[in-house]
Amino acid sequence: MRAALVLAMVIGALMASPAGAATFVYVGNAESNEVYVLQLDRQNGDLTVVEKVPIPGITKPGISTPMAVSPDRRFLYVGTRGEPKIAAGFAIDPASGKLTHVASGPLADSMAYIATDRTGKFLLGASYPGHKITVNPIGPQGTVQPPHQVLTDHPNAHSILADASNRHVLALTLGNDRVNQFKFDEATGMLAPNTPPSVRVKEKAGPRHFAFHPNGKLVYVLGELDGSVYVFDYDAGAGQLKEKQTVSALPPDFQGKPSAADLHITPDGKFLYGSERTTSTLAGFKVDPANGMLSPIGSVPTEKQPRGFNIDSSGRYVLAVGQLSHGLSSYRIDADSGKLIKLKEYPMGKNPNWIEIVDFP
Repeated sequence: MRAALVLAMVIGALMASPAGAATFVYVGNAESNEVYVLQLDRQNGDLTVVEKVPIPGITKPGISTPMAVSPDRRFLYVGTRGEPKIAAGFAIDPASGKLTHVASGPLADSMAYIATDRTGKFLLGASYPGHKITVNPIGPQGTVQPPHQVLTDHPNAHSILADASNRHVLALTLGNDRVNQFKFDEATGMLAPNTPPSVRVKEKAGPRHFAFHPNGKLVYVLGELDGSVYVFDYDAGAGQLKEKQTVSALPPDFQGKPSAADLHITPDGKFLYGSERTTSTLAGFKVDPANGMLSPIGSVPTEKQPRGFNIDSSGRYVLAVGQLSHGLSSYRIDADSGKLIKLKEYPMGKNPNWIEIVDFP
């Protein structure tokens, strides 16, 4: 009787956790021109290296490797900021997480940020040195096509994302302190200025990266040059923003010139985190469930010069990489306070700067 009960429990557990269910982590390493593939243990946060994949066709590595995952999780796109300027498409094996290079397509310039639209048919790009916003069609089997739209005069463009409806796109331009608002035609993949075409943050804030709240009604913008987070109400129907709060992402004893980098929110919308490179810290914030306003949790030291980090889909783990430490640190998020509890450190390639996390199923 007891053996039968144990057997039933085992079968139930197997049914609850399908064979092949796994979480894979992709880390872009710019100077060593490769992507590390790791598997994340969902139970304890441990990471195991699966493989190290070179980015083919690169004659001169760049300073960063912006990456994007297709909505169906079939493809990983890796942008290169060296020579040639391409987006390499890789097919993702859902069983092992391993990557197979499919094809590479031309980018209009050196991209600080790439992202697919919500259909996965277009690759959106923001070029910091080229001052451009771009759209590349994506062909069959994850092949990035030449850009069909290049918008110039966007000073130091640094990030771009489509909203949940895929009818609007936001893009940050660090050089003129603007959050640019676009209408997006998902059938043609063309951007058009919204009304108004942009909103401004504080002068010399340097808006760099941003995150949509999971409820679709809020947007958080990180200022690279002032180390602040700007909170906006977001009218999803109109694709328009209205600023309502500014809060510092710098440690209380900060001295020097801010250099904030990346910003992510937990899937449940309870906590927001930002990285700051001058102090090599991660700042945490509680998100008010009623209005989305932020209250600081505090900052923790992390990898040296943390350009990129990410949060897994369970909202339990933060993974951060350091461009100068060439390593990755993992953290557990305390479910009640949002404080980050360090777990382990892992060696990466040279200049790790971007992280994407993919679940199967």
